[in-house]
Amino acid sequence: MERYPDEKVADLLKSRLPEWTLEQVYIVRTYDTGDWQRTTMLAGAIAYLGEKAFHHPDLFLSYPRLKVLLTTHDAGGITERDIALAEKIEEIATWKPDFEVFKEAKSWF
Repeated sequence: MERYPDEKVADLLKSRLPEWTLEQVYIVRTYDTGDWQRTTMLAGAIAYLGEKAFHHPDLFLSYPRLKVLLTTHDAGGITERDIALAEKIEEIATWKPDFEVFKEAKSWF
């Protein structure tokens, strides 16, 4: 898979993943989870996505946050694989239930 130039990565992040940043050869996002349980649950979900995609992010866990780094090592930088996985991670990490459908979930957030 072809590595994207930094300018293209910047454009893709701006349009598709505005909370992510480019740091050296990684796209990076830190999620403030608020507690250890949410951190570990999110890390597990991201690990599952990475395993299914056979594209494994670097994860750094701490009590109230989780830092995700993605790169395509074979290409030496960012490819569409990183962008696509980041979009899926963003989808699950930021999903909140519809409180009309899941009324009891309101107390969880």
